[in-house]
Amino acid sequence: MMHFVMNIVIVSLMSAVTVIGSVIYRVDHRDRVHPLASFFHLFFRTSAILVYLLCDILSSRFVVCMVIIILLLSCDFWTVKNVSGRLLVGLRWWNQVDVDGKSHWVFESKKTDSKNTTPSAESRVFWLGLIVCPIFWILFVLSTIFSFNIKWLVVVVMGLVLQWANLYGYIRCKLGGKSNLRNIAKNYLGVQIFKQVCERLSELFVFCSFSEYLR
Repeated sequence: MMHFVMNIVIVSLMSAVTVIGSVIYRVDHRDRVHPLASFFHLFFRTSAILVYLLCDILSSRFVVCMVIIILLLSCDFWTVKNVSGRLLVGLRWWNQVDVDGKSHWVFESKKTDSKNTTPSAESRVFWLGLIVCPIFWILFVLSTIFSFNIKWLVVVVMGLVLQWANLYGYIRCKLGGKSNLRNIAKNYLGVQIFKQVCERLSELFVFCSFSEYLR
């Protein structure tokens, strides 16, 4: 069952990479305004998926593969949140704390005009990479649960949480931008759930690392 699911995932991944690659290849040179941002928007997230799929070949140590995947996921989260979203589609989101110590989620969308619009090809690359990759982490979560591969659960859940956070943030930016809303109200419940998930993942990460080290 596990091998069957992984084969489906690999075929789907190659199809997605082919589609995204063909989109990038067809982009006219006049639309390649931010080639580096487009490249790294896809590089870290696809690299994390490939390392997860090929971890048994790359290294026999679970901790090594886990650290590499988490580093790639962290780089992807920062790049998509702070660089590629702002350059490729004119969107950004972040969390800020006011003087009263209250946490606020802020979602912004650049005002569109005829002289300052993002190329449609770069926009397609951004949204394809943003939407397709979290689907793989959902499949990874299901495969680890059904195969009882608990030690990998912390990694795949972290990948899903980090990439889903960016997807959710940019969807909120897109919806807010259409109604010309610069700041959308805070989502306190979402913040608390996200914090609890991160805390539990950190505890599970330490436990899995320590257990693997003792072997």
